[in-house]
Amino acid sequence: MSRGLNKVMVIGHLGRDPEMRYTPSGRPVTTFTVATSRSWNTADGERHSETEWFNVVTWGNLAEICKQYLVKGQQVYIEGRLQTRRWEDKEGVKHSTVEIVASEMMMLGERREANSHPSTGEEPVTAEVTEGLPSEDEFPF
Repeated sequence: MSRGLNKVMVIGHLGRDPEMRYTPSGRPVTTFTVATSRSWNTADGERHSETEWFNVVTWGNLAEICKQYLVKGQQVYIEGRLQTRRWEDKEGVKHSTVEIVASEMMMLGERREANSHPSTGEEPVTAEVTEGLPSEDEFPF
């Protein structure tokens, strides 16, 4: 039997404050969006950039931590798996979305107080995951 792999790692900025809800059984679930940007030069030297948005879902203890400590604009490292969720609305229209179900989260960038927005004059906090990564122009894809 062959094995599969479904793993995604993203470093980006939160597009909105996390929203936490509870399942009927009382399990916490927190959702938020993360934006990643990349830039490149065309063969004629023209600079281009694009932003990709990811929906992120966290469960349990990680959901509570994300709700407590993350704020819009904050840089984060997210690791998890991709999941396609499908549903049908009240009018019978079928929908689907792809989301990252996070298993790990690491706060990057400036240190912030819980439930507050960015402030100035604080020392930046970096994580080991950011050290030694190639610049966006060095990725072969």
